[in-house]
Amino acid sequence: MRIALCQINNTVGDLAGNAALIIRFARDAEARGADLAVFPELALTGYPPRDLVEKPSFVQRSMEALDQLVADTRGIRCGIIAGFVGRAPAGSARPATNSAALIEDARIVFTQTKMLLPTYDVFDEWRNFQAADKQDLACFRNSTLGLTICEDAWNDKQFWERPLYKNDPVEALVARGAGIVISINGSPYDMTKRAVRRQMFSSMAQRHGLPHVYVNMVGGNDQLVFDGSSFAVDPAGRIVASARSFEEDLVLFDTETLCGDQHESHADETSAVYDALVLGTRDYIRKCGFKRVLLGLSGGIDSTLVACVAVDAVGKENVVGVAMPGPFSSDHSVRDARDLAANLGIRFEIVPITGAYAKVLEGLDPIFDGAGRDVTEENIQARLRGLTLMALSNKWGSLVLTTGNKSEIAVGYCTLYGDMCGGLAVISDVPKTMVYELCREVNRRGGPIIPESVFTKPPSAELRPDQKDSDSLPEYDVLDRILKAYVEDLKTSAQIAEEQHLPIALVRDIVNKVDRNEYKRQQAAPGLKVTTKAFGMGRRFPIAQRFYE
Repeated sequence: MRIALCQINNTVGDLAGNAALIIRFARDAEARGADLAVFPELALTGYPPRDLVEKPSFVQRSMEALDQLVADTRGIRCGIIAGFVGRAPAGSARPATNSAALIEDARIVFTQTKMLLPTYDVFDEWRNFQAADKQDLACFRNSTLGLTICEDAWNDKQFWERPLYKNDPVEALVARGAGIVISINGSPYDMTKRAVRRQMFSSMAQRHGLPHVYVNMVGGNDQLVFDGSSFAVDPAGRIVASARSFEEDLVLFDTETLCGDQHESHADETSAVYDALVLGTRDYIRKCGFKRVLLGLSGGIDSTLVACVAVDAVGKENVVGVAMPGPFSSDHSVRDARDLAANLGIRFEIVPITGAYAKVLEGLDPIFDGAGRDVTEENIQARLRGLTLMALSNKWGSLVLTTGNKSEIAVGYCTLYGDMCGGLAVISDVPKTMVYELCREVNRRGGPIIPESVFTKPPSAELRPDQKDSDSLPEYDVLDRILKAYVEDLKTSAQIAEEQHLPIALVRDIVNKVDRNEYKRQQAAPGLKVTTKAFGMGRRFPIAQRFYE
């Protein structure tokens, strides 16, 4: 049997558009000689639909869309496996199911509902879906298929030291006689995922002595980026077919010859992260109905990276960089911003805030009643820049991209209603040290786009005379090590200090900054997840609380 791994970029709720995409890929698979075209988890409805499934109208229209999809397959000779939102059985605690249908000869010949519903990190499926209470084997053209939906294949007791669930759906299907295991997925990207998936499925295939097929969706949906990276594994655990990462693709796998298409993808994770940001930005803009974006272009490394991502996401003609020099801005900031804009070919505007800043202080100083200058005046500058960008956003119908990185957002080195203003926080999950790596990646790909001075000048918010980030924070290589250990690895201050050989007072100060600034992060624009633990939907800490490290 020849199986087509159909890696598509669908949109949550676009039932007609997703169905058309499925039909187009199925016809392509048929033309290339496939017997079976396999699509990702919830291919018809998009993933994750979240609380849309609580609407009876959404479930009803999903079922109607499935019926129409089945009808539209008339004349397509290959079988189709596609995920959809189904209606839960009467009396169920939840209204919907995360299911998959096997379609052949314009009729549904088999369905399977997801058994294991994840409720960790960015997942909250137990909130939305009713789990299956049983699973069956599917028979298709003399082959016996074990069909699993994402998490169902992620509980291998031999691979994980502490499995999350008691039962292993893959093991049970193999024990009942499955000849091949097919897993359809909506697995979001992070920097560890591509390697972990291959290791896990290779281990399972080798242990079960059966080929395993992994099909993943691709594209950005809100904060999540799905990388695709679909593949097939032979019984010896070798990857014998593989799709590209971060783009739609179709690859064939032959279960008899155990051979398949091998499409090249990223050799290193820095390159992968960059393309994840581009894809997530492009799809957020496109799926939210925008065409154009703008951002504050300060001449610093962070706004530089966001500008480069934006150009690769939507094209230079749809990006505007705005320099907003204030009373403490350096000459090289505007120069570097202008040079970058010229290299990228984007529109560049200069809107000084010095006059507006003076007027605001003139109005507030009598109320401040002689109080000395402090962070208040620094934040006024940041908020004037936010005001400027949002005014241009309203006037031009453009989406504002924020430019704060994960390191700054973690410790609150950002201003609410100032530099945090915007619709998408492109690099909010990118540590500062990685920002530099990604900018080097930009220059490796396209030549000297980013001026060398952007890499070499000390980072500064330029909100007071001669200000440097290092006045308030440790060097970023130290800060990022502390943040990874605390935010991603959940280690205590004492553990971090001991393992990193750092002063405990420094670690405690950073950890307390992280805890105290939760209120800022919960008011931030949605950001794109690329690390194992991103701020946002995958990290749910209370604001009003008194537990401190």
